[in-house]
Amino acid sequence: MDDKAKILVVDDERLNLNVLSDLLRQDYKVILAKNANQALDRINAEYPPDIILLDVVMPEMDGYTLLHKIKEQEATKNIPVIFITALDSKQNEAKGLEMGAVDYIRKPFHPSIVKARVKNHLTIARQRKLLEGLANLDGLTEMPNRRSFEIAVEKEWRRCLRSGDLISLAMLDVDCFKQFNDNYGHTAGDDALKKVADVLSSEMKRPADLAARYGGEEFVILLPETDAEGAKFAVERICKAVEDLCVPHGFSSAGQYLTVSIGGVTVTPSISSKPLDMTVGADSMLYEAKRRGRNMVLWTDLS
Repeated sequence: MDDKAKILVVDDERLNLNVLSDLLRQDYKVILAKNANQALDRINAEYPPDIILLDVVMPEMDGYTLLHKIKEQEATKNIPVIFITALDSKQNEAKGLEMGAVDYIRKPFHPSIVKARVKNHLTIARQRKLLEGLANLDGLTEMPNRRSFEIAVEKEWRRCLRSGDLISLAMLDVDCFKQFNDNYGHTAGDDALKKVADVLSSEMKRPADLAARYGGEEFVILLPETDAEGAKFAVERICKAVEDLCVPHGFSSAGQYLTVSIGGVTVTPSISSKPLDMTVGADSMLYEAKRRGRNMVLWTDLS
């Protein structure tokens, strides 16, 4: 894939499209659209644009209407939009900014202003994406955090509710981790958690599968469209892979090496239930696995 940022230019005037394309194509990948419908097709492509330069006055669907459509879609609402216009009205400018446009560029174009404003807003967009990514990552393990999991489980729950598909969830706890920390030190404890996180991340095979740090020594595994048999098989592999790391733990009641206990549940989402019910069910199975001696997987099928 091209590393250049992608700019979508939307204007019904061929001259304006050519001018902006010639001005920007040396530094960016420029995509052109001569009307709003063409623009929507390009915006909803597999790789959407990083920024949109949008004419205000166009036939059939004007820039304001197209901006509204962009902002109402979850997948496109954060794409920065700069209006390009010959209109010189403070009311028009205020309207666009209130609707979510990030800036205005006046016609006729001044090359240095166009380049500077595009560059500035692409920088801001990259910084925002970086901050959003950091907010959804656990600082120690660099895997998704609890906030990221809660967003994902709500999304997958709604999707499976619509489709009638199953969804499986597992809670994982590192066995006797307090004793590990107390005897080997917190630096060794942090290293152990990173190793467990690496195992979890490597076992997530599909785009919708998610492993996240839930808090402390506890992790969560989300497996949409996975039945109980398949989910249990997947987490049993994780359980064995952690033990196979052979991280010494001479203070564990579960074995000579670092191990994990896992409890899980498979459900069919319904209107009368919610994701929290699934989390509580998995946590209950985890508690039972720990009560029975740890280093095991216990699963319940409620589908």
